[in-house]
Amino acid sequence: MTFTHAGVIGAGAWGTALAQVCARAGLKVTLQAREAEVVASIAARHENTMFLPGVLLDDTVIASADMAALAACDLILAVPPAQHLRSALTALKPHLQPRVPVVLCSKGVEQGSLKLMSEVAGEVLPGNPIAVLSGPSFAGEVARGLPTAVTLACEDEALGMAIVEAIAIPAFRPYLAADVIGAEAGGAVKNVLAIACGIVEGKDLGRSAHAALITRGFAELTRLAVALGGKAETVAGLCGLGDLVLTCSSPQSRNMSVGLALGAGQTLEQALAGKVSVAEGVASAPAVRALARSLGVETPICEAVAAILAGEVDVNSAILGLLSRPLKAEA
Repeated sequence: MTFTHAGVIGAGAWGTALAQVCARAGLKVTLQAREAEVVASIAARHENTMFLPGVLLDDTVIASADMAALAACDLILAVPPAQHLRSALTALKPHLQPRVPVVLCSKGVEQGSLKLMSEVAGEVLPGNPIAVLSGPSFAGEVARGLPTAVTLACEDEALGMAIVEAIAIPAFRPYLAADVIGAEAGGAVKNVLAIACGIVEGKDLGRSAHAALITRGFAELTRLAVALGGKAETVAGLCGLGDLVLTCSSPQSRNMSVGLALGAGQTLEQALAGKVSVAEGVASAPAVRALARSLGVETPICEAVAAILAGEVDVNSAILGLLSRPLKAEA
């Protein structure tokens, strides 16, 4: 199985970076964008000046606002914000050929339904095989060709390997996994935990607190992934621990930057003001909290973040609540 023409839905920073990866891998690429100015910028300058300025895109990356432009694609990478995945795939469906694989590159839990992205895609596109791409990856670094390794999860091993071989380049290494649920859970929960890490940094609580939060957050992530049917060893890899370490350790992370602002005393509205890219953790936090509760999984850090974002508790009270929890065994 070989692929020649990749369609990328969503021309934010990550979608644009993945379009660039596909082009470097030798694929023809059609990048679907909602914003007319993005289409015009790529057509005129081969640059997404709105979401990924300063990166010159390959000539084979063609942008279009029309979902019908993806009709000839034999591989789809879906990169809209998680809360818009359902509507994006619904718009794609009339133009999608049967059995064309769809790689989900959005990270989150759908509000309301509390479904993972693969469940949403399975409902909207029941005839198309699904894979998940997740891992520690900043869009700007990927687009500039800096070394990156990610997880490509697909239940069909042969199809997964075909996708890996189609998009891999020396600086972008996808590692194959079969555990789609584990890969998704890692990506969804780490965004919420990154907000918590940002708060720790913004409050200047120290490196020890930062390390403790990442470690205990990883325990929450693992518990939830296993409760959903994923495997602990999956989230111990790139799509879980790797992504968590990156997202919780750099202000480049959109989610961590929101936490930094909250920790410094800003309101959520102030923290989000002026941002053109989506901080997925803000939308996913209430859904992650509701999902964990429905499964009976203890996630105190994610609970605290969701409560802060909802205005149910202030930052100082949330921190005090976490530090006042009963002492217990680590395992």
